[in-house]
Amino acid sequence: MINGSKRIARPLRWAMVGGGQNSQIGYIHRSAALRDQSFALVAGAFDIDPQRGRDFGVQLGVDPERCYPDYRRLFEAEAHRPDGIEAVSVATPNGTHFEITRAALLAGLHVVCEKPLCFTVAEAEALRELATRHQRVVGVTYGYAGHPLIEQAREMIAQGDLGEIRMVHMQFAHGFHSQAADSQSASAQWRVDPKVAGPSYVLGDVGTHPLYLSHVMLPDLKIERLLCTRQSFVKSRAPLEDNAYTLMQYAGGAMGTVWSSAVNAGSMHGQLIRVIGSRASLQWWDERPNQLSFEVQGQPAQVLERGMGYLHANALLDDRIGAGHPEGLFEAWSNLYYRFALAMDAANRGEPAPMRYPDIEAGVEGVRWVERCVQSADDGGVWVDY
Repeated sequence: MINGSKRIARPLRWAMVGGGQNSQIGYIHRSAALRDQSFALVAGAFDIDPQRGRDFGVQLGVDPERCYPDYRRLFEAEAHRPDGIEAVSVATPNGTHFEITRAALLAGLHVVCEKPLCFTVAEAEALRELATRHQRVVGVTYGYAGHPLIEQAREMIAQGDLGEIRMVHMQFAHGFHSQAADSQSASAQWRVDPKVAGPSYVLGDVGTHPLYLSHVMLPDLKIERLLCTRQSFVKSRAPLEDNAYTLMQYAGGAMGTVWSSAVNAGSMHGQLIRVIGSRASLQWWDERPNQLSFEVQGQPAQVLERGMGYLHANALLDDRIGAGHPEGLFEAWSNLYYRFALAMDAANRGEPAPMRYPDIEAGVEGVRWVERCVQSADDGGVWVDY
């Protein structure tokens, strides 16, 4: 159980690119990174408007001299300081992720990047090669993977509680963009602009989240081919989709589906994963993250509660406040950030990461999945090899 004690000898000197004053995701990054004494925010290029970014950085307690107008000057200036940054989080629109992450790796920095890592598999593999060559950690913020019950599901599946895995049903289908209100929201505007968002909207923005959960729960299940169809129900969003269905065939014969949507009217969040085996099923829903449904055929359905002693030890490892009290988004992100810190600290000492976390491979696979989905959909909804 996490009790707030130090995990590494000293906090890593950390900066942010993006995540300014009106950024919801920026606040989540900072809340998670600073919770466990693993990172210290000492610099940043917080906003595309240099003065606004400087003012905001000062409000966060950052030295005005270390509030930079852009990421290039941030990396260059910090490299010449004896107390310069060691890690950076990238919380900017999708179209900038590749160039900022590449520049950070070339500057010898560890990186935490929003997903998608970039737009193409070729770019993702280039980042992986850079990270490997410079022995730097790249973490990708699949935040919901930090919920302890995801670990419980992983362990139950591994020990055979579900039997042979037959189907994996995934969705992340909210309703907040059901209407054509993109002009009223800056974040919605760039998400439907191909120049900024890339080749997809909901496939990359929400669909990759439950997909990564499936990789955590089922690490041996490999996609062989997939078929995707995507729609722009709000026509002004074309060619980017606001709804998509993906059907996947895994090696060994299991099947999977992902419903990615921003037009599921009335749904608050709608991220869910259900794993179905030959004898039982598991289901986790992020709106009720402290419960894991376990349903054995022919027996009464069970609900496993986070923090209880009957869970696997790995499911209790990241528990923060004991059973009964609810844990949610901020706790899950904090669990990822302390894992990022442990991996970065180990890399600094030339040692392997001591714990699993969404790494550069997770970033590459997310990009690969989106690229294959777009290829399938744009070719008329056909099967494509993964």
